[in-house]
Amino acid sequence: MTQKPNQVLEDLKAGNYHPVYFLQGDEPYYIDSISNYIESHALDESEKGFNQMIMYGKDSSIDTILINARRFPMMASRQVVIVKEAQEITNFNRQEAQKLLQSYLEAPLSSTILVFCYKYKTLDKRKSITKSIMEHALLVDCKKLYDNQVPDWILGYVKLKNATIDPVTAQLLSDYIGNNLERLSSEIDKVLLNLPEPSNIDTAVVQKYIGISKDYNVFELQKALAAKDNVKAHRIVQYFTANPRQNPIIPIIALLFSFFSKLLVVQHSKSTSERDLARKLNLRPYFLKEYMSAARLYSAQQVVDNISHLRTADLKAKGVGIVPGSHGEVLKELVFKLLN
Repeated sequence: MTQKPNQVLEDLKAGNYHPVYFLQGDEPYYIDSISNYIESHALDESEKGFNQMIMYGKDSSIDTILINARRFPMMASRQVVIVKEAQEITNFNRQEAQKLLQSYLEAPLSSTILVFCYKYKTLDKRKSITKSIMEHALLVDCKKLYDNQVPDWILGYVKLKNATIDPVTAQLLSDYIGNNLERLSSEIDKVLLNLPEPSNIDTAVVQKYIGISKDYNVFELQKALAAKDNVKAHRIVQYFTANPRQNPIIPIIALLFSFFSKLLVVQHSKSTSERDLARKLNLRPYFLKEYMSAARLYSAQQVVDNISHLRTADLKAKGVGIVPGSHGEVLKELVFKLLN
């Protein structure tokens, strides 16, 4: 059967374990979270020496993995076998090895928890081994979040840590760090270590412990462009140009492209309901006001032109038709065109 990563973690925390887990996908954060939880909690510390084995795909074959999986635990009720980097198992794609694995899946040892960490790849659903895993094991698809899903993930992660964060700060973190959940969780954990309980993460805290300026960041640039605030927008761009390593141009362009694309949707939407628009754009109602205001300041043709300017700037940022190292000038030119 298949399950989502968060549901698997909830089941594990409730003490419910499956005989075989197959964790796959391009989001290593979830794969590591699940396998690390099993590694840390499935056995008592006194039981791990004889009953927990960590294997690595490039050094293992299906044969040796299953030999270990079929062992009985010593002085414990179960054993754990975790195969990290399972996508590199030497003979995984061979028919003979897959038949061995299928045979085990049909009758797994109930005293063994076998975990495959199959990172950055997914199994071919047309193959019999995949069908067998889906039928007899717990298959967990660990997919990268879309950018618009990240702020909600941040809100949920901070809540799990018994702390609070406001939507604006969550959006700021999302814009600055992106959908790298490993880095996001690490930065949030770092912040919480420095705060007294009960902890609240706001923009001042983010500025102090993560180094994101509350005044000079891509989120503030978007707000300045939305309000057609020339002075503020150009001041932020000057800061970005002076600090290019902390403010790479391609993520800035990507965020602004998303903003103007959504703005075009707002302008062409037949619905006047803010709730409908927020749902259509996958935005919290709090942020919709910015789009509604910008929709009045920019004509539909200006928005279309700005999307074209952003595409051109994206090509230049990737080295098409410009001298390397001139990203600052590209950004200045872009913001000038977006505002005019």
